[in-house]
Parts: sequence; C-alpha cells; structure tokens
Amino acid sequence: MNTPAPTTTASAGTATAALLRVNNIEVIYNHVILVLKGVSLEVSEGSIVALLGANGAGKTTTLKAISNLLQSERGDVTKGSIEYRGTRIDRLNPSELVRRGVVQVMEGRHCFQHLTIEENLLTGAFTRKASRSEIAADLERVYAYFPRLKVRRKSQSGYTSGGEQQMTAVGRALMARPDTILLDEPSMGLAPQVVEEIFAIVRDLNAKERVSFLLAEQNTMVALRYADYGYILENGRVVMEGAAEGLRTNEDVKEFYLGLSAAGRKNFRDAKHYRRRKRWLA
Repeated sequence: MNTPAPTTTASAGTATAALLRVNNIEVIYNHVILVLKGVSLEVSEGSIVALLGANGAGKTTTLKAISNLLQSERGDVTKGSIEYRGTRIDRLNPSELVRRGVVQVMEGRHCFQHLTIEENLLTGAFTRKASRSEIAADLERVYAYFPRLKVRRKSQSGYTSGGEQQMTAVGRALMARPDTILLDEPSMGLAPQVVEEIFAIVRDLNAKERVSFLLAEQNTMVALRYADYGYILENGRVVMEGAAEGLRTNEDVKEFYLGLSAAGRKNFRDAKHYRRRKRWLA
C-alpha cells in the first residue's frame, strides 16, 4: 500500500507532516460486519479537521478505532494502520494513548452523573503525574474557557443542562493536557445557540492552546465554518475531502446535506463532481 502524502490541513495553510494519520483502515464488528472500508485521513498539528456524514456513516467507529475503544464493542481494525507522531498506535492500550496526548470526548457526553462538575473535571487529571498546584492551575484554566462551569462547579452533573454537560466533558478532556482531542457529535441534542458557543470554544482552544481536533459531526455547515479541513464519510468510505471552505460551498455537499437541489440525488456516487480516491483501492 502506498502511504498517502501529507495534506495541507493546518490553519496557516502550509503543508506540514501529519500529527495523526489513518491509513486505509478496515473495521469489522463481530467478525462479520464490515463497517469501515479503507478509510484514510490526516490531522496536521494545530488544525481542526471535521469528519462528516449522516448517522451510520462510520464517524464514531473511526474515532473509536483511533482511540482503541473498539474491542469493548467486539470491533477490530483488521487492515491498515493508525499512526500518531509517526508511531503506530492501533494496538496500544487506551490509557497509554491518553498519556501520549490523545483523548476522546464520547458521543452523548458521558459525565459521571452523581459527581459534581468540578469532581468530573478532576477525574480528567488522574492519568497525569501532576502536583496539586498544577492540577489547581489547570482547573482554573478550564474555568477560564468555560466560565459557566465555574458558577455551577458544585452542582451535581446529572442535574445540569446538556450544554453544561458537553462543556464538562470537553473540560475533563483538557485536564489530561492532550495534544489532540477526538470530539464525537458535540452538537447532538443542543440548542443552536449552545452549539455555536461550544464550537467557538473549540476554535479558541485550537488557537490559544494549539490543541488539534478531529471532530465527528452531522451538523455539516456549522462544523465546516470552524474547521480547516473536512472528510465526508458515506457507508464506511471517504467519498469527498478538501479544505473546509471549499466543501462548504460545494454544490454536491449542499445538495446532499441541505436538499438545495430538486434533482433528487441520493448519494455522492451519483454526484458529477465525485471522484473516487485511488488509495481506497491500494
């Protein structure tokens, strides 16, 4: 298999070596169900990359393949490889991956409902060997990005709003001091105003902390306004990729996701601008 060349995904618009590289992976559940069919993507250091597609396209499976969480669901990467900073990580223990700087924020937030917001945030620092003063400083850093959490820090997480729980989940990930965050469906179940607030914080974290993001999202147009680069999944394959601005204005993307055409096109395989990626067949 030919290794795909580094792509330009960084905000600065210059080609850089990939921080995270997914090379033509195949994922099978229960030894028989083929979910991902040769997915390849890259995330450059300091970039925001959107992984887009409808429900069931394979976005969550891709993130779980990267963070090594598939085995708990009887899934396995059967072909291809996943590299982080040039080293294969697809056989690492998930906790080891966190220590290397990759943290996933799961779909549905998954806060510890019986703990307070602040207790939830503190659990994110358990993988680190840090002093109390360092953890306290990191906690204040999280509160600086999420001032609403500081106000509600003593509230039991299960009684907070969906937006506050999403902020708690991202803040908990930040407490691990990651280089890269895999963010799964951050807009799910949230009001549009809260969605914009969450994405604005993601952009701030990327700009100020240089945290790289790979975010899986169904809300295509919102994600592409904040991302640098995007990949579109359909039925377990990458069917389109490119700079976020180009995808956002692409007629096929608008037609497929927003129904702006009366042509009735059902998928990207019928799109006149669709071009199959040669590396799928490598």
